[in-house]
This record gives sequence, C-alpha cells and structure tokens, in this order.
Amino acid sequence: MVARFLAAIPITRPIVIALVLGGLAGVLFMTFLLEFDHYSSTNEFCTSCHSMTYVAEDYRQSVHYNPVSGVRAQCGDCHVSAGVFAATWDHLKGGKDLWKQLFGDDYDDPVVNALHLPDAAFATREWFRETGSATCQRCHVLEAIQGKRADTAAIHREETQGKTCIDCHENLVHRHVPSRETFKREAWNQMIEEEFGLMPGTAQQMLVE
Repeated sequence: MVARFLAAIPITRPIVIALVLGGLAGVLFMTFLLEFDHYSSTNEFCTSCHSMTYVAEDYRQSVHYNPVSGVRAQCGDCHVSAGVFAATWDHLKGGKDLWKQLFGDDYDDPVVNALHLPDAAFATREWFRETGSATCQRCHVLEAIQGKRADTAAIHREETQGKTCIDCHENLVHRHVPSRETFKREAWNQMIEEEFGLMPGTAQQMLVE
C-alpha cells in the first residue's frame, strides 16, 4: 500500500529540490541545537551573568569541582537533562531566570542574591525530584556506590526505595540552604543581615520592595 502511494507521487524536479533542501535544513537545525546545548551547558556560559558568579564560588570549593578522581562535573552535567530535545527544553524553561535577571530584582547585588537563594534552591530540588535525579545518575551508578563508611553500600541498596538522590544529598555543591520543611525565612533574613552588616529588618524590606 505504501509502495503504491509513493509510486503515485510524481517525482518532479521541484519535489526533489524541496526534499533535498528540507533534509539540509533539518541537518543544520539539529547541528545548531547540538552546538547550542553544548555551549549553553558550559561553566563559561552559565557564569557569564555576574549574579551566577556567587554560586560558582561555592561550586569551586566542592568535591564536584575538585574530585579525587579528577572527573569534574560542569554546570550542565547536573542542571541540564540528557538528550538534545530535553536539554533544549531545559534551556527554554531557564529563560524565566534570564527574564528575572533583566527585568526583576537586582540579582547582581550579593545581598539580594543571597536573600533569594532559598527559593532557587527549593525550585531546583523539586526539578531533581521530578526528573528522578536523572542527571546525578549520569556519573553515579546506585549499585556501584561503596563510600567510606561500612554501611554506605547497604544504605543505598536497602533504603532508597521511593527516593531520589536529592532527597538525601542536598547542599553538596552550593551554599547550604535548609530543607523546605525546616526553612525559616526570619532566621535566614537575620543571618544575611549579620553577614553583610545590615540593620535588622533590612532584609524583609528588600524582599518587599
């Protein structure tokens, strides 16, 4: 049936040209997506905004940046899904952060950045849960985890049902932020005020403005 349908299509020069041009356009489009996703997942791209240099400072002190094995995880390895279409979708969704950077609060201000950090952390942790911490499993194989403690392997075999990596492994790379369940905004604001030498109540005022 398919053969008869194809045979009924007149193979004219315009059709051949259209097929060739369409094929070339498809190849060019896929090449663009691959290159775009590769470049926009690099540390250089991710930290090109001044506001991202703050999280980069903590990252450079972490074991993900300075591992004993020498295998260094880049921003995109953890925060961008595998596969060109999934990665492109993640980058498109990340456009909301660019919008906030351009038209929202002054995230280049270290105080503003620190005050909004918990919201970013909670959103990122939720993304990890929704994706089953798939990006973690690019490097970490559950069955192969041994660890330094005697019970590490047993814990990962017996106590991970219904859990994803992020449920147990928070605050590995960036500044410590309590879990959403234990987070207290007032305590966080006070900590930021003390860190930057601000008057009490300044943090809350900055969040409201």
